[in-house]
Amino acid sequence: MNFSGFQHSRFHYRLITVFLALMLSLAPFSAHADKLTDNTIRNFITTLEKAQALESEFENLNDTSNIESIDFSRMISSSVEKLKGQKAYGRLEDVVQDNGFNNLDEWAATGDRIYAAWMAIEMGDENPALNQEMKEAMADMENSPGMNDQQKAQMRAMMQAALGVTKTAAEAPPADIEAVRPHVNALKTISNNED
Repeated sequence: MNFSGFQHSRFHYRLITVFLALMLSLAPFSAHADKLTDNTIRNFITTLEKAQALESEFENLNDTSNIESIDFSRMISSSVEKLKGQKAYGRLEDVVQDNGFNNLDEWAATGDRIYAAWMAIEMGDENPALNQEMKEAMADMENSPGMNDQQKAQMRAMMQAALGVTKTAAEAPPADIEAVRPHVNALKTISNNED
């Protein structure tokens, strides 16, 4: 067996595993004074379910094809900003207003908080271990003879994005985490339906 090929495959598998663990919950924290209530979280989930029925109009909202360019500190808010000026923006605003939000900005900021808390729950106590795994994976990548400079640059960008996710999860307020905890299964169901 070719040892360098095995090492490259092992490294690649390890990197993907670490990256996927960090991406379980795509999103971040937006400072907000209001408490997240069960009703607000349920309303947010309902809007996501209704938006799925209009998914073709909201392609920009779910576009993660260029993962390294995603702003994980405000993923939903920045996605909504990309919709401004499009017909889908008005349709989505109608959906969120029908479900208790004043406007899309308020809905998106709430979504940022919910997803940050969800991510923190999913990562749990593994945050320090994941950070160490990422550092080791980065060192392995830099020393890998099986990867060219372009591949290393892409992996570096992905790992930087992943580091941003861990930082965001670490900053999620404990009150948000506890408010979101009972809704994790509903969020997972929606996330699985989007795949």
